Amino acid sequence: MQRVSQSLFILTVFLVTIASGGFALAAPQDVAQEKAIVMEEVVVTATRGMEEIRKVPAHVSIIAEEEIKKSGATNVVELLDKLEGIQIRSYSGNPAESIIDMRGFGGENPFGKTLILLDGRRMNRPDMRNINWLQISLNNIERIEVVRGASGVLYGDAAIGGVINIITKKGKGPPKFNASVIAGSYGLHNERVGVSGSTDKWNYTLTGDNNFSFGYRDRSKFSSRGGGFDVGYDASDRFNVNLGISFNKTDYQMPGALTKAMMEKDRRQYQQADPANFISATPDDDGSDKYTNINLGIKSFWGSLGQLDINFLYGKKDLQIDMSSWPSYTNIEIDTYGLTPKYILSKDIFSFKNKLTLGVDIYHEPFEKSSYSTRERSTKNTYTDLTRESFAYYIRDEFNILDPLILNVGYRQDRTTVKGTNTDYATPSNNWDDKKIHHGEAYEAGLTYLFGKTSNVYTKYATVYRIPFLDEQASYFGWGDYFNRNLEKETGKCMEVGTQLSPVEGLKLALSLFRIDMEDEIVWDGTKNVNMDKTRHDGAEISASYKLKDWAKIYGNFTYHKATFEAGKYNNKEVPLVPNKIANAGVEVNLPFSLMLRPEVRYVDKSYLNLDYDNVRDKLESYTLYNIYLFYRPTLRKVNITAFFGVENLTDEKYSSYGMKYGATNVYYPMPGIIYKGGLSFEF
Repeated sequence: MQRVSQSLFILTVFLVTIASGGFALAAPQDVAQEKAIVMEEVVVTATRGMEEIRKVPAHVSIIAEEEIKKSGATNVVELLDKLEGIQIRSYSGNPAESIIDMRGFGGENPFGKTLILLDGRRMNRPDMRNINWLQISLNNIERIEVVRGASGVLYGDAAIGGVINIITKKGKGPPKFNASVIAGSYGLHNERVGVSGSTDKWNYTLTGDNNFSFGYRDRSKFSSRGGGFDVGYDASDRFNVNLGISFNKTDYQMPGALTKAMMEKDRRQYQQADPANFISATPDDDGSDKYTNINLGIKSFWGSLGQLDINFLYGKKDLQIDMSSWPSYTNIEIDTYGLTPKYILSKDIFSFKNKLTLGVDIYHEPFEKSSYSTRERSTKNTYTDLTRESFAYYIRDEFNILDPLILNVGYRQDRTTVKGTNTDYATPSNNWDDKKIHHGEAYEAGLTYLFGKTSNVYTKYATVYRIPFLDEQASYFGWGDYFNRNLEKETGKCMEVGTQLSPVEGLKLALSLFRIDMEDEIVWDGTKNVNMDKTRHDGAEISASYKLKDWAKIYGNFTYHKATFEAGKYNNKEVPLVPNKIANAGVEVNLPFSLMLRPEVRYVDKSYLNLDYDNVRDKLESYTLYNIYLFYRPTLRKVNITAFFGVENLTDEKYSSYGMKYGATNVYYPMPGIIYKGGLSFEF
């Protein structure tokens, strides 16, 4: 550990010295050209640097700030759930606990195969727990970039199904203030405030957010309070520094799962005891999460000699989980330290355009878990001390074979060490002290052909990998604890073709076809985590939108996913929790008097329950949701006003987005019925 710390320190000093001194090499005209790029036409996630969207060999979606404002959403989950290729599963509608699945991986932890970024830095942590979506306030978001498909070369572990980068606002010009309040069914209320601007060489953004709901079911209440600020300093056209800090505290209750019999009696109740099926009641299961994220970014522009970006990041995650139904009372602390320098050189080779990206990602993530016998935490039962350390380097090159034909190739090498100890004070046989080293590699090669003003066609081949979560690699729950040295990383091969078209003005079409062959996917077999036999994930994603002048916009998307086991005991069976079809459609109609009406519909097909690898149980039922919103958006004396009223799940559909095989029975997590929602916001 001392050697790693010394290496990090030396590398940090070296990089900062280069970044702060190197800007003197830049030519002003080169910097001006760099800053002339129009943000609406580029994506920064797909290449870890600014790139015109149609040059990227991937299916990309952008959710702009304007779309967020007129969405009626109270959290990021509600925005993502309407995009093609994405499915959100939830435990009773609590967004903090929502699970994201991109490209149909199904199972208990598909979120391990989707990388979530905040301003380019990882939000995924090393434990098997999805991110808390409520830690990201909507009024602090400038845009959300969704890049589907393999991005293992640039981002490494977890970037298999796709990458979602949430980009926060940077202040510009005179101070801008915004405030909003949303209220709705089940005690929902969401308040947001913010201010942003710039002066001389400084820019700033400050936001605050409060979110609360009693929840649809008994004991499904959640509350979230958070805020953040971002400050940047442009020392010159060639050098700038940015510091972003955010924090969040979320408290939530866990109502548990229900059998069909329980749902028929009362689908809004919390989980009742069912001794015949070994199900405990959950009258007081709850949890509390605290998050802190700090990011220091340095950019140095060297003109014809390239650009160096350095990011220092720190994340802290404190969890307190109280589950008397087990019983289990747990405190978990995870710190994430990261250093991610990156060099970009855009320079022609024999008059052919070429862009080279080189980078290093270094992470140190200590994990501590303490479990107690009571909620008061007077007696400690076990203590687990783990560390995940990773060092990776990557190279990616983008070369114009012809002016409209772009070749990109890349390679990544990763070394990750998981090590630690477990101490069980009551049962010493559960103690262990061990480690495992994982070596990861990723390759990619893609071709993109540009035609027309905004159209392209592309193909891509890539390899991917995923390092096991800490609680997959090690068992530390107080029963049969051990370090699972036999558990290997997941690997896969991804093939994709796609196109985006704009044949006539106002019409946008996108299509992607893909196949992902995975090996050693990790699942729980009822007693331990194991590497499964080969699986295959085939899919098609289609989206379309048509803008009819200034009075209407029609949009929709369709997703087809089929995930199957390709060998072993479950050969040709479907992977659980992967619906074959998902569809979304809607229309925005601009009415007189600054009114806008937006009806929309979402359909999700049937899927097998989690753990039903034999495909013999009843399926999780399909469902169709209808929503309608009415917006009033006038501007009065430089004050932009947005008022809206919406009804979600208009037909009061009774459905569940998650269910699982539990012994001899099936259990489900009922989702909310009809929801009424309204809000008012000001920006000036």
